[in-house]
This record gives sequence, C-alpha cells and structure tokens, in this order.
Amino acid sequence: MTRRGGAGSPAGGPQGLPGISTTGRRAGTFCVLLIVALAAQATRVQVFQAKELDHNPANQRLTVERYSQPRGNILVGHDTVTGSVPTGGRYDYRRTYTDGPLYAAVTGYSSQTYGNTQLEGTEDDVLSGTDPRLAGWALWDAIARKQNPGGDVYTTIDKAAQQAAMKGLGSQKGAVAAIEPATGRILALASTPSYDPGSFAGTSAADQQAWDELQADTNQPMLNRALRQIYPPGSTFKVVTAAAALAAGTVTDIDAPTGAPYPYVLPGTTTPLVNDTPVCNRPNLSLDTAMIYSCNTVLGYLGVRTGLDTMVSTARDFGFNDAKLDIPVRAARSNFDTEMNESQLALSSIGQFDTAATPLVMAMVAAGVANNGTVMYPQLVDRLTRSDGTAVQVMEPRTYRQALTPAVAAQVQRLMTDVVEKGTGTNAKIRGATVGGKTGTAQQGVDNSGTPYAWFISWAKPAGSGEVPPVAVAVVIADSDATDVTGGGLAAPIARSVMQAVLGG
Repeated sequence: MTRRGGAGSPAGGPQGLPGISTTGRRAGTFCVLLIVALAAQATRVQVFQAKELDHNPANQRLTVERYSQPRGNILVGHDTVTGSVPTGGRYDYRRTYTDGPLYAAVTGYSSQTYGNTQLEGTEDDVLSGTDPRLAGWALWDAIARKQNPGGDVYTTIDKAAQQAAMKGLGSQKGAVAAIEPATGRILALASTPSYDPGSFAGTSAADQQAWDELQADTNQPMLNRALRQIYPPGSTFKVVTAAAALAAGTVTDIDAPTGAPYPYVLPGTTTPLVNDTPVCNRPNLSLDTAMIYSCNTVLGYLGVRTGLDTMVSTARDFGFNDAKLDIPVRAARSNFDTEMNESQLALSSIGQFDTAATPLVMAMVAAGVANNGTVMYPQLVDRLTRSDGTAVQVMEPRTYRQALTPAVAAQVQRLMTDVVEKGTGTNAKIRGATVGGKTGTAQQGVDNSGTPYAWFISWAKPAGSGEVPPVAVAVVIADSDATDVTGGGLAAPIARSVMQAVLGG
C-alpha cells in the first residue's frame, strides 16, 4: 500500500493542511494592496481634500446645508434686527431684516445668490453655525460634520443714536459715525442713501431684479460711506494740526499770538492761502481765534512750522494711513501723505490737497481728544453668543494709540469748545451740555467747482461733568440741495441730534 502525504509531497503541509499555490499567494497579496490603495484614496479624499471639495463651486451640499436652518441673529441692544423665514424651496430658509435700511451700514447683507457683507460677512461662521466654538463637543461634531444652530452677534449700536443719525441725514448723500470715547464702542454707523438688504436675500427673479436696480443706481445706495468712502476732511482736520502744533511746542499758549503772517504765501509759490472770512485776514492771530473762525492762513502756517514728520505721526496716531483698521469690518484707508513739499503740507494741514478720511477716522479724532488724548480701537461687536445665549466671545476695549498727552488734549478740548460757544459751530449747542466741535467745508472738483463736502466733528457731555464725554460724532454731507453748503449749517445740527440721543435729551 502506498502512503500518502510523505515528505516532499506537494499535496500536504507539515500538519496535513492544504497547500497554497504561488498563484494563490499572488492573488492574496494583490487584494491586500488593493485594500490599502482604496483606504489611502478614501483618506486623501475625506481628510486631506475635504475642505477643497466642500468649497468647490460645483458642490451644492454645503450651500443646501447652510440654509437648512435659521441663521443666527444680529442684535441692537435687546432687539433683533434680522430674522429667517422658511422658503418652501430648495433652500429651506432665507434672511429677513427688521428696518433693513436703518441698519444696512451695520448688518450688511446675507444673500443666497450674492454672498455676505459687513457683519453678515465677518461673523458668518457664528451666524451660520459653522464656527467650532459653537459646538458642545467640537471634535465629535467635526468628525460627524454636524451643523450647530447659528449663534448671535450683539452690536455696540445705540438704537436712539442710529435713528437720530438716519433721520438727520434724510435724503442727503452722507454718513455719520458716532463713538463712545472711553471704550471705542461704535454707537451709530449710518450711510445714505440706504437700501433694504432683504430685497435680494433669496434666489427668485424678484431678488435678481432688486439687485440689478441697486447696482445700476448712480447714487450708490450700497456704498457704506461711513466706512468705505474717503473725503477731504476740510477744516475738521485743523483739530489734528492744532494738536500736532501744541504737542511739538510750535504753540505753547492758545491765546498768544502765533506769528502767522497775513497774507500767507504758500512756500515756494506766489499763491497766497485764502481765508473764508474777513476776520481771519489779519497777521499774528492766536490759535484759539484761528480755530473759532477757521482761519486757513494760521493753521496752514502752523502745519509747516510743526513739520512733516510730526504732522504725519500725529495723523497716524488718530487712525490715518492705517490700511488694516478692522472693526471687525475693514474700513478704507484714510490718507495723509508722508512725502510733501511745504506748500503741499500747508494745504494738507487744512484738510485739502491729498488729505482724505472716512467719517469713522474723523470720529476717532474727536473721540481721542475727548478721551484725554487716548484713542481707543473702534469696535462694532459687543459679544458673540450661542443660540442659547451663552457667550462665545466678549469684546474688551483696546487702546489704539496715545495720540496726545492729557495736558495737550485739554487745550484742544478748549479750542473745540470755543468753536461751538463762539464760532462756526454754534448750531451744535445743547442746553445743559458741554459741547466741543469743529466745522469743515471741503472744496472738490475741477477748480473747486463741485458741491463742497460739509463736515462736523464733535463730542458732548453733561455740563459740569468731569467724566470723559460719552459720545463723539463725525458727520459728512457729500451732496445736498441746500443753497448754503457749510459744515456748521448742514452737518452740525445732525451731530447735535445724535449727541442728544446719547445724552438722553
């Protein structure tokens, strides 16, 4: 009888198990490699390429998911100024706005077609529920790709001040920025003409038509003039020049003669600098008199005497030349040239030539003077919360720069108070309050043929109060039907109404 499974027989192993052929081993190895390759590909797609694929324009999943729940709200005080409503369409919810035109410069818009701007854009992660800080279990929610309820954004806006700003601007083209000097909190941010951000929040033909009409409007209602438009500040910039002259010691006594000549011929030219009022047409006026009557010759002369370097650094300390001024919405860069000859410096020192500013930065100028020389970083957001009201982030006041010493700031405060009490800013007087201000009427156009920009910057506090004023304001009227376009006539009354709203009067 023949024995089976002897040594050397290919039919059996040492323990009698079936043998594995070379072909079988190769097939097994190939399968393992295939599994490894598939796992690697899945990892690459789901982990390393996840963000890229999520945000691919062809991928609508995130967009559909974004609008599958109500968006968080933006609040003014305790009032919600936004909302969400069901659509019954592909996107479950669309954005709505309460008093949309009143707060458009604050909220911006959130559109299913055209994206997000202003706070709707900078705080989109919180409002849409995608900010990881909203999650109870952040890691697990990220793995599970769970969308959290949208959080809320509480603004620093004062409702009464915002209403006063918009009412004061009316049908005129212009802007208002109001700040709490001690903290930098923005109390009002208004731009006219305005628009309704809810009119194009969806995807319908009506939404597209509303958008197209706004884009075609030559008055540019969607331009945020308080933050994104710069204007020559005219004589309101004389506050910066006076501050620089006092800080540098060019002027040591605001009541003493300055030595400014009349006429004052722009250095290196034969062109005299012109004043707007005959009271200024005298030599050797004091700084206080020059500010009360807004004398170009004196402030132009003092700007040149103070020097380019000091003028540039003082302007910078108030917010000029800052290309990254975020509140958290980014403001346009206000400009004070860093390279000029003396004639150009003289013109820049009275807010002309290439000098240009947003209303926000001019409000920072007034606020810095009111806050004893300390300029605070302007902030539009008070806090961010989850949908249940628990805080995600609470904003704290931050110092922007120390622009002036308290002693110099006190002198500039007196100059601004005298402008309101005795000079061009009397329309800003408030009964029972101490008000400081400065008017400005900035020329524009070829040969100054355009309608001037009417400016007023100011601050106010209860009379006799030793505290920092609770409000500082900048107003610009860029276009008006008025026959007499001046800062004192057009802009000062608006500033007064905003300050009264904050003071409670």
